[in-house]
Amino acid sequence: MVIMYWILDLVGAVFSWTKTSSNIIWCCLDDNRRRQYQQRTQQQQQQQMDSTKATKQENFSGMACSWSKISPIIPILVCFLLVVSSICPVAHASKISGDRTANQTFNPEQELKKLNIIRDRLKKINKPAVKTIQSPDGDLIDCVLSHHQPAFDHPQLKGQKPLDPPERPKGQKPPGMVTENFQRWTMSGTLCPEGTIPIRRTREQDMMRASSVKRFGRKLRRHVRRDSSSNGHEHAVGYVSGDQYYGAKASINVWAPRVVNQYEFSLSQMWVISGSFGDDLNTIEAGWQVSPELYGDNYPRFFTYWTTDAYQATGCYNLLCSGFVQTNSRIAIGAAISPTSSYNGGQFDISLLIWKDPKHGNWWLEFGSGVLVGYWPSFLFTHLQNHASMVQFGGEVVNSRPSGSHTATQMGSGHFAGEGFGKASYFRNMQVVDWDNSLIPLSNLKVLADHPNCYDIQGGINNFWGNYFYYGGPGRNVRCP
Repeated sequence: MVIMYWILDLVGAVFSWTKTSSNIIWCCLDDNRRRQYQQRTQQQQQQQMDSTKATKQENFSGMACSWSKISPIIPILVCFLLVVSSICPVAHASKISGDRTANQTFNPEQELKKLNIIRDRLKKINKPAVKTIQSPDGDLIDCVLSHHQPAFDHPQLKGQKPLDPPERPKGQKPPGMVTENFQRWTMSGTLCPEGTIPIRRTREQDMMRASSVKRFGRKLRRHVRRDSSSNGHEHAVGYVSGDQYYGAKASINVWAPRVVNQYEFSLSQMWVISGSFGDDLNTIEAGWQVSPELYGDNYPRFFTYWTTDAYQATGCYNLLCSGFVQTNSRIAIGAAISPTSSYNGGQFDISLLIWKDPKHGNWWLEFGSGVLVGYWPSFLFTHLQNHASMVQFGGEVVNSRPSGSHTATQMGSGHFAGEGFGKASYFRNMQVVDWDNSLIPLSNLKVLADHPNCYDIQGGINNFWGNYFYYGGPGRNVRCP
């Protein structure tokens, strides 16, 4: 209060007020007293103005009154700002402190710490670029020297360079060329030079969107089951198990499903799996996904993933950690796919092959016919150093139950399997790689939809598509409340 009275005296001295300074506390009083004060002040000011006109004094006191006549609100505003910024916080310190305790939505120290963590992480993820390409969708694609990519930060890869192409599985078509417009960033016609790889630049806003900066680029830890969705993950998948698998192949229909919020995603992919569904689960994954949290938009994007401990501490999406070694200069992992399929219109799919190199034991990824994307080094894994025990194909969504009901996030095309070609999404020409590095048809394919009223699946086989299935759905509907 001593500070308050000192400020009042100062204000009174500056403006030569005799009756106003004692009432400045009006800003801290209730509305009724404030209105009463304002009425009295206006009357006093009118009297003062009349007196000024009559006497027409030219001294300092007269100038102060003339100022009030020209703009009587200015002294009040000055007083208001002084009192609000200096007096009220002192008078109401205990109340404000209580409000901050009740609602700690912003902590400068924590935000600064978070920002420093983000910047340190970005330095590790984003490597110096030989060239940068602006994509039409807003992405920045950095052309990075292949031996400078994040994979070579791994202690077991430091100082090395990407391996030469491996022996391809028997039965795979001869090598071909990647489709020119497979990804949006290539539409300008500008590509990365030989000896470099295209990497989608991770920006500060990407990490700020993440639910956990520490776990940015990783899937949330969860119990991986296909007969339960208590963790909010729902599936419609086809799978084979009970044998030793050395790879898998499929053509995957690409759509742009609606994802209702940034905490959910919708994806279609292949899983190459080994180990139990406990803490020792090994998986290699590839396909397309719509993930607003990870990418900041609703474009379907080509992605990869791996883990060796059931998504706990190892692995990541794309090139967001040291692991996957990219060898291709024309495909950017994590970049948007173009074109996509349209309902009752043109259909577009991508062919992916994952297989284990018989010579070195690394797991390679191929796009289309013979376009090598890169490989996962064998040493990353435990069980997958030998072989896979299960292969899965299909869709997955996250159901965060917005507003207490099932999410309306779509899987695949957003339409049920029964609608068939041109309307439902599909997997076709599904195969696995056997011990002899040969592509063979699936045997005993099983299909499972853990919430068939929300997303379902129907399998089949014919001479043109081999093993296939339609799958997907709209999520929330009358049968899926």
